[in-house]
Amino acid sequence: MKSRMNRADFHKLAPEVRAHLGPLNQAVIDAGGIEKSLIELVKIRASQINGCAFCLDMHTREARKLGETEERLHVLAAWHESPAFTDRERAALAWTDSLTDIADGHVPDEVYDEVKKLFTEKELAYLTAAVVAINGWNRIAVAFRFLPDARRA
Repeated sequence: MKSRMNRADFHKLAPEVRAHLGPLNQAVIDAGGIEKSLIELVKIRASQINGCAFCLDMHTREARKLGETEERLHVLAAWHESPAFTDRERAALAWTDSLTDIADGHVPDEVYDEVKKLFTEKELAYLTAAVVAINGWNRIAVAFRFLPDARRA
């Protein structure tokens, strides 16, 4: 696949986008109170659904730096069938799936009810912001075909 625009050029052409999406992501990490490793799982899961190779490459590397195991990363796409995730992680992943694929019935009440049990209102607000941010970046990266850095492969 050939890139339509590289990431650096996008940032030069639309610096305000980076200036707003970047701090949104940082706010989630700094103020959300959610485990960084869980935020990375959310980013990976949304990127799987959206087919964003660039973001998958970036966030699986980040997850590994935070101590995430290869085994869990391998089964994340099938988290529904895997016992490898905690109830809190499963609720966050279900929330991510529902918000990422919003055209498929919006967010079901049972998904909301489960995530509400395991996250404070503040955490849920920041978790939602994390899903919004990664979906935004995924759409940019997919539209312009940002490519993972092949030199690291």
